[in-house]
Amino acid sequence: MSAIGDRIRVHTGDITKLAVDAIVNAANSSLLGGGGVDGAIHRAAGPELEFECRMLHGCKVGDAKLTKGYRLPARYIIHTVGPVWQGGGKGEAGLLASCYRRSFEIACAHDCRTVAFPAISTGIYGYPKNEAADIAVGIASDFLRQNALPETVIFCCFDDETAELYRCAVAGFEER
Repeated sequence: MSAIGDRIRVHTGDITKLAVDAIVNAANSSLLGGGGVDGAIHRAAGPELEFECRMLHGCKVGDAKLTKGYRLPARYIIHTVGPVWQGGGKGEAGLLASCYRRSFEIACAHDCRTVAFPAISTGIYGYPKNEAADIAVGIASDFLRQNALPETVIFCCFDDETAELYRCAVAGFEER
């Protein structure tokens, strides 16, 4: 099997433009759209997405649910609800790790070869970006070591500063 680093990519740009099997949405618990990545995905996917999301009856923090991609170049959207940062003592790290784990499990169950993740919980939810990057890359590394799918994981970052944190996290895990 190839090195884990060969299967993880860091990209700076708009996640709604990526032609992958699945993109992950940093959703709120209603799944009905919001600000940031969530709002951008809902706008780009079109009104059919909100209709399907209404049928899912929300999502708990740390869990994930799947919808079609509709007008996106991605086949699927995996909606996951990250924790709001409350200082680190309220189980946020475990909940954030669960978001990534559940998203990987769903991607694998739907034969997704390529999956793109945003920096879950690091926007309005206030999770420290460096800690979030370490959790994301750690869960990805563990999952990829044990599973053939997805073949490629893309951490799609909104800006260069966040992308650099993910690159450092990937380099750190490759050294272990």
